[in-house]
Amino acid sequence: MTAGGKPLIDIRGVRKQFRTRSGTLLDALADTSLAVEANQFICIVGPSGCGKSTLLRMIAGLETITSGVITIDGAAVTGARRDIGLVFQSPVMLPWRTIVKNVLVPAEVLKMSTANARQRAHELLKLVGLDGFADRYPDELSGGMRQRAAIARALMHDPNILLMDEPFGALDALTREAMNLELLRIWQASRKTVVLVTHSIEEALLLSDKVAVFAPRPGFIREVIDVPIARPRSAATRTDPVFIQLADRLRSFFEAKPEGEAAA
Repeated sequence: MTAGGKPLIDIRGVRKQFRTRSGTLLDALADTSLAVEANQFICIVGPSGCGKSTLLRMIAGLETITSGVITIDGAAVTGARRDIGLVFQSPVMLPWRTIVKNVLVPAEVLKMSTANARQRAHELLKLVGLDGFADRYPDELSGGMRQRAAIARALMHDPNILLMDEPFGALDALTREAMNLELLRIWQASRKTVVLVTHSIEEALLLSDKVAVFAPRPGFIREVIDVPIARPRSAATRTDPVFIQLADRLRSFFEAKPEGEAAA
């Protein structure tokens, strides 16, 4: 909670409609509410096209809200905010810039002190395990290393909130598992408030304090499930009986047949 006893991110009755080329309105997100406390790690899971990424963009102020309200620290979100860092599925590195200069992009945009920004960039590269790679170029790094650099870049301006949209979805399974553990370490060190969208039930349970389960389009959060597994977590957490039980429970949301549909 914030000092006033309210959640840091408060999503209340949010809806999103898009107008198609034919002029008809498409419901992308139905009545959606979610409260995220300061320093929490929240994962959002759900089927493709259910509005998870749309909600994340609305929190970031990159997508307009049709109705409802999203507040951050009590103030309504009306546009892009400085206190938010974004990490997408593709790290989108500038190929002509070294890794440290890619990390410095937010500092240049926000006109941060050059000397302080450079020091912070090197500290962040060390935090994400890339010290020694500052002067390399993106095409000299693996996909997982580029995503680490993207996380460092998102933290460059020291945002209170980190929004992550399928950040490891393009990685192979082994690299993805390693990056899950790396993100846990980074979060433990920085204690940012994180909202991460994923299709992976196991990833959500390993990382989060709570999992918000999305229904199919028009999407809405049908349930928020606590993850009462002690931290720090590790690869062995996946064998914890509570982890296995929760994974089965989450799968049941997506395996259930629509009402009235006969079983095969």
